[in-house]
Amino acid sequence: MRAITIPEPGGPEVLVWTEVPDPVPGEGEVLVDVVAGAVNRADLLQRRGFYDPPPGASPYPGLECSGRIAALGPGVSGWTVGDEVCALLAGGGYAERVAVPVGQLLPVPKGLDPVTAAALPEVTATVWSNVFMAARLRPGETLLVHGGASGIGTMAIQLGKAVGARVAVTAGGPEKLARCAELGADILIDYRTQDFVDELRRATDGAGADVILDIMGAKYLEPNVRALAVNGRLAVIGLQGGVKGELNLGALLAKRAAVTATSLRQRPPEEKAAIVAAVREHVWPLVEAGTVRPVVHRTLPLAKAAEAHRVLEDGAHVGKVLLIRDADA
Repeated sequence: MRAITIPEPGGPEVLVWTEVPDPVPGEGEVLVDVVAGAVNRADLLQRRGFYDPPPGASPYPGLECSGRIAALGPGVSGWTVGDEVCALLAGGGYAERVAVPVGQLLPVPKGLDPVTAAALPEVTATVWSNVFMAARLRPGETLLVHGGASGIGTMAIQLGKAVGARVAVTAGGPEKLARCAELGADILIDYRTQDFVDELRRATDGAGADVILDIMGAKYLEPNVRALAVNGRLAVIGLQGGVKGELNLGALLAKRAAVTATSLRQRPPEEKAAIVAAVREHVWPLVEAGTVRPVVHRTLPLAKAAEAHRVLEDGAHVGKVLLIRDADA
């Protein structure tokens, strides 16, 4: 088969589309013929040499894919060769085939084509596990989503609204904020020109956010704590603004607030399986009803992964960038 490999760390130009050995499904795994994959910021970090796959995972980038089951490994039941699926991966999505633990498989939702389904596994698992399982967002609460126009952000807006929360977002510029509003965001904050703490307090009569989904890390740690409501929960899922920040424990204690930080890729398979099961139970019905849909910015052939990485690095996208397998590439 062919896959995107990373012979050495560097810019997008280091990505190489080449022949590699076919994966073999092990105990409790299935082999998936990939139809499409999606690009995540973790892939960019792996390309630069900053985010290695977990031990035993595929060395190729790609944390989610869609496709059709080509073979069942030993001990697999409940699935059939030919089933259309999408999957959460620890790696290997930038390839023509990938071996997937059965607990990380999801059926392609009814009413959605297999290509678009590739945009779902990582964002739905990340948002559901952090905003709902860890931070316990409830109807009537306020959710602040940083990076509202990202793949994660566009899904968090929709899921927040679907459960009856009020959703605030930060994004860069009026065009991105307009797209967030179309998805249901109630409070729109341009981080380039506005102070999100002040704007959020103004919009919530001084209360702040009950849950904050943060991709920035250190840079936003102090203002995020100020932006939290009493009993608020800050969920950190990214470190685009640095890894070391100062945390005012007094401010945290005064608000009886909590800070969590999680990484999905490094979790053990049983934890990923529990998250995927929760996504299938709670999110898939919303997708099949049309209440929640992935937002796709652009699709490119898998062989042009370097161009897809440049799109993400440019930062002008809204939603997900997908890579489609092309038999003639």
